[in-house]
Amino acid sequence: MKLNPSFLRYNMNGQSMLIPVDGAEFHGLIQGNKSVDVIFECLERGATEEEIVEEMLSRFDGDREIIKQDVSSVLKNLKEVGAIIE
Repeated sequence: MKLNPSFLRYNMNGQSMLIPVDGAEFHGLIQGNKSVDVIFECLERGATEEEIVEEMLSRFDGDREIIKQDVSSVLKNLKEVGAIIE
């Protein structure tokens, strides 16, 4: 999976954002915290869902299953607005 190039990743004061640009069908702002920023970062590299989960586990303390569910939920939402290219 990769971040759609029609979305610009921006970080300001610890607040991570995806901003649709250049013909994106979604018109709005996607905001997230540090953990969502890690997901955005991984997507820029073309990481798989499992690679994202592993990266999250290396950076944050938490239960694998909860992190996996959270990553899956974020990815689902990003897919729905067209922010991810398969």
